[in-house]
Amino acid sequence: AVGCILAELLAHKPLLPGSSEIHQIDLIIQLLGTPNETIWPGFSKLPLVESHLACLQRTSCPVIMSNAHRLVLVLGGAGTVGSGIVKCLLEKGFQVAVISRENSRLEKLRNFVPTQYRDNLHTMVGDVGSEEGAQEAADALTSRVGKVTDVVSSLGFSWWQGGPPHTQTLQELQRVLDTLLLSTFTSWKSFFPLVKDDPNGTYTFITGGAGERLLMPGTGFLTLGAAGALAFSQVVREEYPDIPCKLNEVKINMGVALPERLGPGYVSHLEVGEAVASLVEKRRVSHTVLCANSTTDLKTLILEGKL
Repeated sequence: AVGCILAELLAHKPLLPGSSEIHQIDLIIQLLGTPNETIWPGFSKLPLVESHLACLQRTSCPVIMSNAHRLVLVLGGAGTVGSGIVKCLLEKGFQVAVISRENSRLEKLRNFVPTQYRDNLHTMVGDVGSEEGAQEAADALTSRVGKVTDVVSSLGFSWWQGGPPHTQTLQELQRVLDTLLLSTFTSWKSFFPLVKDDPNGTYTFITGGAGERLLMPGTGFLTLGAAGALAFSQVVREEYPDIPCKLNEVKINMGVALPERLGPGYVSHLEVGEAVASLVEKRRVSHTVLCANSTTDLKTLILEGKL
C-alpha cells in the first residue's frame, strides 16, 4: 500500500484505477507481471486460472530508470538551442549523444560542457539530413553506445533573413527546407523506431513561433521552413496516437540566444535547456504541445515537467 501511495505521488495519477475486479487484476498483472508457481505456489491450480491464462500472460511493464541509465540523443545538439539542452541534460546525470556533420562543432560543444560531464557526452560525425545518412548514423550510434532511450529533435538554424521571396532562388529555398523540415523527417524516420515502443522512452520536437508568422521583412523562407516543422510534429502526434513512448513538442515563442547575446524578447539557451531536460526527465505528459511564451512558462516547465 505504501508503495502504491509513493508511486501515485510521483506520477500524479492513480496507479491502479480499476473499474471492476477483473479490470483491477488486469492492471496489477500489466504492472507486475503474471503470477507463476515460483512466486505463488499452487497458482496454476486456482479456479479459472487455466481458462483465463491467455488473458493473464505477462506483459512488459515500465521500469523506472535512473537518469544515468538513460541515453538521450540530441539532434542538433551542436547548435545554439541544442547546446543548452545538452548541457542541462548532462547536469541532470543523463548520458547524451550528439551527431554533427562537422567535427569542429562537436569539439566546440565538448569545450562548452563542464569537464566533469564530458565522459557522459558521446559525439559522432554523421549526416542525418538524408535517409541513408540518418540510418547509417543510427546504426553506428547504437553499435557504439547501445540503446537510445530518448530523442530530442532541435534541428535547423534559428535565424534566416535572406530577403523577400522574389530575390531568392529555388536552390536557396531547397536549402532552407532541407535544414528545417527535411532533416527533421529523415532523422525522425531513423531514430523514432528506437524509442517509440518503450513506455519509458521520449521523443521531443523543439519548434518555434517563426512558422506561424513573418517575424520581419526578409524572413519569409524561415517562416516556410519552420511552418513545415510545426506541421510535421502535428502529423506525427496525430498519426501515432497510441504509441507507448512520450511524444511531445516544445514550442518556443521567443528568440533563443547565448547569455551574452540576450536582447528584448529573447531567452537564454540554458533556460530552454533546463525546461526541455525537465520534460524529458519527468515524463509527465504525452502527445502535447507545450507553448513557452515567457520565462515564467519555462520556469513552470522546469519545476513541473508540464504546462
